[in-house]
Amino acid sequence: MNNMVIPEHIAIIMDGNGRWAKKRGLERTEGHKVGAEVFRKICSYAREIGVKHITFYAFSTENWKRSKNEVDKIMELFRRYLDEMEERQGENEEAGYNVRFLGAKEGLPEDIVSMINVVESNSCDKDKMFVNIAVNYGGRDEIVHSVKKIAEKIKNGELSPEDITEDMISDGLYTAGQPDPDLIIRPSGEYRLSNFLIWQAAYAEFYYDDVLWPDFTPADLDRAIEAYNHRNRRFGAV
Repeated sequence: MNNMVIPEHIAIIMDGNGRWAKKRGLERTEGHKVGAEVFRKICSYAREIGVKHITFYAFSTENWKRSKNEVDKIMELFRRYLDEMEERQGENEEAGYNVRFLGAKEGLPEDIVSMINVVESNSCDKDKMFVNIAVNYGGRDEIVHSVKKIAEKIKNGELSPEDITEDMISDGLYTAGQPDPDLIIRPSGEYRLSNFLIWQAAYAEFYYDDVLWPDFTPADLDRAIEAYNHRNRRFGAV
């Protein structure tokens, strides 16, 4: 990565777990297990090369439509991951991970919400790398969530409609206080944003890759960053 500009914030849509498993004659949930291991490896590597913020799209508001068996097993994977986060607290503190979960906690199992709160509390004072995990997350839902906060202020007479700014909406998002993503990566051969960071992605660079998420490697991340370095980010200017 010599002489490469490392994006401050990279966001990744972890896509292709089910297809990876199907190609191997396995249950879809086996793909999710391998995908969780890849998440850990990519997160660690991103920190090594100097990425300051990284966001992973783990479970969307639309994913509840999947079979109960698959959803239940994904939730069990979350439990295992959160358990490991607590077990590795010392290691994570040394690494300086500040972990934040993006999305609505309403609707998630109560025990998972409690575990999320513990992980966020344990890491809230760290600042070497900010790790966002989007769970029960939807970009449109996030914007509605922010707008409702503004509407409540207007209702209470604290704010006038004409005073609403883009910054106010940004401040009400789950990513408040963090920079917008510079680079959004979607493996698996799909070319959609799928309701992911739709407000924050206004000026992000997009990188699509045919590799399925369980096969995604640090070398694939390097290629995405290399492609990013060949983009001309004008932000609307000439």
